[in-house]
Amino acid sequence: MLSDTHPDAERVQIELLRQTTGAQRIAQLRSLTSFAIGLSRRAIARANPHLNQHEVDMLWVEYTYGKDLAAKLRRYTREKSPCKPTTH
Repeated sequence: MLSDTHPDAERVQIELLRQTTGAQRIAQLRSLTSFAIGLSRRAIARANPHLNQHEVDMLWVEYTYGKDLAAKLRRYTREKSPCKPTTH
């Protein structure tokens, strides 16, 4: 496997990882996942400045999980939206 990490540094990283608890590893995983999701959503927003936050979120779902699931989620959020127009 190709790596840009020096072998000595990699050994230290592996040893530090071995010293962490399962809970600490999960916390690191959650943090990195949240960071990556935030970066991808921010990239979508920058590439589509005309979209509101909900539309950015829906596009992220489409890119991440596919068009079918995104379409179902769009329908669901439209049906459940508290902002439905009222008639007087």
